Amino acid sequence: MLPPVPHPPRAPALSLRSPRPLPAPSRARASGCSSPLSARRRASPASQLPAKMAENGDGLGTVPEHERILQEIESTDTACVGPTLRYYSALKTMEQLENVYFPRVSQYRFCQLMIENLPKLREDIKEISMSDLKDFLESIRKHSDKIGETAMKQAQQQKTFNVVLQKQNNVNFVKNVYVNDRIPEERNEVELKREFEEEDENEEEVLTVQDLVDFSPVYRCLHIYSVLGDEETFENYYRKQRKKQARLVLQPQSNMHETVDGYRRYFTQIVGFFVVEDHILHVTQGLVTRAYTDELWNMALSKIIAVLRAHSSYCTDPDLVLELKNLIVIFADTLQGYGFPVNRLFDLLFEIRDQYNETLLKKWAGVFRDIFEEDNYSPIPIVNEEEYKVVISKFPFQDPDLEKQSFPKKFPMSQSVPHIYIQVKEFIYASLKFSESLHRSSTEIDDMLRKSTNLLLTRTLSSCLLNLIRKPHIGLTELVQIIINTTHLEQACKYLEDFITNITNISQETVHTARLYGLSTFKDARHAAEGEIYTKLNQKIDEFVQLADYDWTMSEPDGRASGYLMDLINFLRSIFQVFTHLPGKVAQTACMSACQHLSTSLMQMLLDSELKQISMGAVQQFNLDVIQCELFASSEPVPGFQGDTLQLAFIDLRQLLDLFMVWDWSTYLADYGQPASKYLRVNPNTALILLEKMKDTSKKNNIFAQFRKNDRDKQKLIETVVKQLRSLVNGMSQHT
Repeated sequence: MLPPVPHPPRAPALSLRSPRPLPAPSRARASGCSSPLSARRRASPASQLPAKMAENGDGLGTVPEHERILQEIESTDTACVGPTLRYYSALKTMEQLENVYFPRVSQYRFCQLMIENLPKLREDIKEISMSDLKDFLESIRKHSDKIGETAMKQAQQQKTFNVVLQKQNNVNFVKNVYVNDRIPEERNEVELKREFEEEDENEEEVLTVQDLVDFSPVYRCLHIYSVLGDEETFENYYRKQRKKQARLVLQPQSNMHETVDGYRRYFTQIVGFFVVEDHILHVTQGLVTRAYTDELWNMALSKIIAVLRAHSSYCTDPDLVLELKNLIVIFADTLQGYGFPVNRLFDLLFEIRDQYNETLLKKWAGVFRDIFEEDNYSPIPIVNEEEYKVVISKFPFQDPDLEKQSFPKKFPMSQSVPHIYIQVKEFIYASLKFSESLHRSSTEIDDMLRKSTNLLLTRTLSSCLLNLIRKPHIGLTELVQIIINTTHLEQACKYLEDFITNITNISQETVHTARLYGLSTFKDARHAAEGEIYTKLNQKIDEFVQLADYDWTMSEPDGRASGYLMDLINFLRSIFQVFTHLPGKVAQTACMSACQHLSTSLMQMLLDSELKQISMGAVQQFNLDVIQCELFASSEPVPGFQGDTLQLAFIDLRQLLDLFMVWDWSTYLADYGQPASKYLRVNPNTALILLEKMKDTSKKNNIFAQFRKNDRDKQKLIETVVKQLRSLVNGMSQHT
């Protein structure tokens, strides 16, 4: 930061007791210059005194003295030699008249008239000098933005210079590192030389505030009021007017938040205002004080913060928020160089940083959605070494087995994985841009980056993944690929942590207050995908089951399993082949869930309240379908099951069908409730419902009609079984 623009030393106070030689009247008249003050004097009574003296016949001995006095008065008409001399000469003349000449001619009437007119002349001088001050105030109000723009530009140039200088220091360090290799040294020196040359080309003549503003009206007016003993009036007026201008400068345009130029105009006007005040503070004595400027700055700072907080909240473009941040940093650095405290502005930047991160998160949510929409959810195919290197250059993938395979081959993840990884890194870079120039340590910046990256992973990416998983068009194959993708993204989180550490230049051993939560994010997404797989798999099973078309009154089975069931089993075999790429437990859980859901669906089909009658032939046909389910379960469609674990999914159906086809009611009733019962999984209520459906078929010459013809004792046995089953059901209800 360059120091504040140099101020000229305060001009020494002119002493009225030792006046400078006045220019001859003839010089003023010959120049043709005039001023309002001289015009007033020519019309004043003092200018008419010689004529009056002649008319009254005053003594001739006094004429040379009186003419000399008038000559002194007329000599104040010296506008062409400068307004300061002009006004001050008038005051000198009046004091000389009062102290030197008037006592000599005090007995004359014209002298009394002149003495009476001197206060009016002094007031005229005050008014004229105040008019000049008003013009000055209006001028600096109009040119505040130019003053501020120049000051901020100088601050930015100084900052850029410091950055380049630091790079040069880093090169000196590189020289020590590469003492045996000159290439890095030469390359960096060339780059730095180019940067310095560019700075020289862009550098313009350094302007000071005096180059942009003529402060002489302030000095002149202040001095005149001081000489006249009315300095306090001048100070109060100046401060009051400047406070009014400050309030106008601090009032933003209503649409300031729409463009960066709106913010820039706002900042340059404020900087220009306070640069002028700082200059006045240093070149005058008492016109403004440090306490006054501090009070004015604190008032302005509160207003600035409120304005920026309100207007920045409307920004939805992260690029605009970033430009606003850069402007605030330059604004703060500029005013800090003039001695104004700016810590509250940097505190505000931390609030805006949170908003910036929110706009980034919204932007990257769209980026992630586009990536997911464009993915085909198939493993990435590669046909040669070049394609292989391209993929691993984008994503940190390591698999010795894949490396050994010959081309063509496939990466296990789909195309979205390297794209997501790249975009997370781009987000980190974007977040880092805001953290720069905030005067924070590398550790603090590292911690901020980790926190913002955690928000990206846990909120934005996680939400996008969950929305993707729940989309209706995402099928089982896509869900399987999503699970595989999240597994690889989870493994890449450690590389993202290393990436943040590298770009912030902190030690690997530093204990971070924030770690990346990518592990939990991708685990949650994977669990959601797994749950969606189970749901969609069950829905697919339901679609096949709805195609079932049993003839529940058939007398004999067809001798082969139903077509819908064989199609369902073939579908399950193919889908479980895809599941081999999933983690073992996921595939096993999906397979077990599918078998259990199929078993439950078949059981519900038998117990459907709308199904009133079931023949023994239908039961036998149904049994053929269940046998196919058991054969599928025993074929180990997914590896990892122990023994007949998967077949147990159909155990309830198997025991129920065996009970009815063997007609082994005596064993069931005798062993009911025993842990070693052959039909332990058969619920009495389930058996009763199915038995009632089969009993209703007796009128259609089913098994019960044969019992009645051949052995009426068996009919009585059925009635007895029904009663006992109802008794068991009632007992269970009472116990419950």
